[in-house]
Amino acid sequence: HTQRYLEMLRVLSRYGFYDLISQSGFDLLGPLGKKISLKRPEDSVLKLSRWERVRLALEEMGTTYVKFGQILSTRGDLIPDDLVEELKKLQDKVPPFPHEEAMALIEKEFGRPVEELFSEFSATPIASASIAQVYRATTLEGEEVALKLQRPGIRRTIDTDLEIMTQMAVALAKHVSDLSNSNLVNIVREFDMSIHRELSFSAEASNLERFGNNMRKDPTIYVPACYRKLSTGKVLVMEYIEGIKITENDRFRELDLDPKLIAQRGVDLELKQIFEYGFFHADPHPGNLLVLPGNVICFLDFGMMGTLTRSTRELVISMAMGGINRDYEKISRNILKICETTGEVHMRQLESQVTELVDLYFYQSLENIDMTELFASLVKFFPQNNLVIPADLFAFGRALLLLQGDGQIIDPDFNIASQVTPYFEKLVRKRFHPEQYIKEMAVSSEEILRLAKDMPFEIRELMEKAREGKLKVNMEHQGLDVMGRKHEQISNRITMAIILASITLGSSILVLAEVPPLWHEIPVIGLVGFLGATVLGFWLLISIMRSGRM
Repeated sequence: HTQRYLEMLRVLSRYGFYDLISQSGFDLLGPLGKKISLKRPEDSVLKLSRWERVRLALEEMGTTYVKFGQILSTRGDLIPDDLVEELKKLQDKVPPFPHEEAMALIEKEFGRPVEELFSEFSATPIASASIAQVYRATTLEGEEVALKLQRPGIRRTIDTDLEIMTQMAVALAKHVSDLSNSNLVNIVREFDMSIHRELSFSAEASNLERFGNNMRKDPTIYVPACYRKLSTGKVLVMEYIEGIKITENDRFRELDLDPKLIAQRGVDLELKQIFEYGFFHADPHPGNLLVLPGNVICFLDFGMMGTLTRSTRELVISMAMGGINRDYEKISRNILKICETTGEVHMRQLESQVTELVDLYFYQSLENIDMTELFASLVKFFPQNNLVIPADLFAFGRALLLLQGDGQIIDPDFNIASQVTPYFEKLVRKRFHPEQYIKEMAVSSEEILRLAKDMPFEIRELMEKAREGKLKVNMEHQGLDVMGRKHEQISNRITMAIILASITLGSSILVLAEVPPLWHEIPVIGLVGFLGATVLGFWLLISIMRSGRM
């Protein structure tokens, strides 16, 4: 990937990030990296803000980096607010791929010409993006379908970029002190998994079928049918839906649609997906929603889905109950159960900030709560307390925030808080219903019985291992490897200092004793000893100064 490395390094240098490149030590290219000549940025580029230069560099580096930036723009808990706002402007400048390539892809995937699969196929895509294009077609049975075709070569490009991105993240975290404590490597790995899920159209077909199965009995939603026999890992065929975009709200009245009802249904459907099934549409932006006659909502694009486990949903409901009852300690405990920690968490500080947040927002009337402001406050709250929100829980919050924006497009007076709070109250009432307790007791009883059944065998196995001397206890000493390296470095320096002192002392004795041969009445061996000691002394001093620890 040398050529691609060079392209990226030159882009980064051109936008004023030469310092990061030099600090990384060019580890990525080995000896070749030391020989690269990189241009300094032009004055016009240096006049731009740091975050503007980040955005422009990402756009120039292509699809993978634009996607990475777009995902980062949703993680205000990980990056500065100014960078979030700049990354929201990212645009993927990729032209549509030719019609001939689309035809060739279909024929390669199915081993048959397009005419044997579809009676009609549009020559012009109805939508085009960095990863795929969408075409309209008609099956041999006369059914209108939409074909999502993966851009040729995009997987190879993304795989190459991700490999480079991972190595760059490791190098920067290792060599750049400001990034050593960041979560940069984990962020890249999380992005790797996310974009590969998006690249798998087979996975998206499964998401579509699962989503449709969950929501099939709800008359307020329509889920497009998936044509599995006409779908592969690079081709997804689904039912073509004629609907109204939510941005076309000026057409609602002429079609007898109710904007307030549509906005409410959008939120109700998302909450149902999250709390009843734990499987939800994680990207409900305006382009992924259509409105059908009868105020029915249709979700599109199932590449980005979120999953919340039952235990996480229970904790979220418990936190909502804590908010309703002003139980700050319960909220704090549940936050610790849900989140990952990046350092020491001070419980008193955490509970104090939880109290401040709850009092600030939950004592207001529902219609006055600004969900965007609340979400922004939460995003700052977690890193302040050395906490990281799990990706799927963040996706849940982001989905609600997107629906807040969708609702205000449809109905300017819409406020999601007026719906979310009553929904949580209903969930809490259901949580304490006797029937729910009976179900939980049944599950707990089953677990206890299984534990009681397995325990004698586990104890017997443990005792046998102890009797045979095969019982092992694994201990891991964290940080001792660093201490070992430091100890070795100190030992080497002490040894060198002793040798240096010995040479200096021996040379002094030889000079005083005037041991021949002499040069200008100075013993040659003593003079050589002094010169050697001087060189070794300078070398030892320089190595100490380079380490940054005098």
